[in-house]
Amino acid sequence: MAQRQQRPRQDSGRKPRLTAQDWADAALAAIAEGGLAAVAVEPLATRLGTTKGSFYWHFANRDALIDAALDRWAEINTEGTIAEVEEESDPELRIRRLFAFAVEAAADDPLEVSLLATAAHPRVAAALHRVTERRVAYVAQLFAALGFPPAEARRRGLLAYSVYLGHAQLRHAAPSVLPPAEDGEFREYLDEALGVLMRR
Repeated sequence: MAQRQQRPRQDSGRKPRLTAQDWADAALAAIAEGGLAAVAVEPLATRLGTTKGSFYWHFANRDALIDAALDRWAEINTEGTIAEVEEESDPELRIRRLFAFAVEAAADDPLEVSLLATAAHPRVAAALHRVTERRVAYVAQLFAALGFPPAEARRRGLLAYSVYLGHAQLRHAAPSVLPPAEDGEFREYLDEALGVLMRR
């Protein structure tokens, strides 16, 4: 995962100065809890223990904050995940590691489902498009590393991403239809899905 940047030290007794990243992280937490409508300056200022003046120091308006939050989401949940997966040298194990990580994250964090629910918003739609293209291209790259021709690797990457999205939606909308995450049956379910995706 991308590491949170260190804040500059302040004089003792003074509150640390909030950064644009602090505001973006708070906006992401609000989206996860209440959707895009939950991104409002005053409630976020209260959450952060500051005033609206801090917000306007970093952002011209709410749309700028939404853009920063979506960029932060892409940084953490896409580029950070890819960086972790790339630590594994074997392409098949990279795919398995990616799926295990993504499925676990989808179960724990409703953020992606909340973003998908607001996909009609132009800013969210643009971010989802960029992130989806990046993720599908990366998974296709993993299938290509397994020896699949480029067009086939792209199709399998798209199918794999569709499986992930379907799983994420089910985990939050109808979790009882999936095997429990702590159950051995869930591991078998995941292994079988990956086996189908990687079958020649």
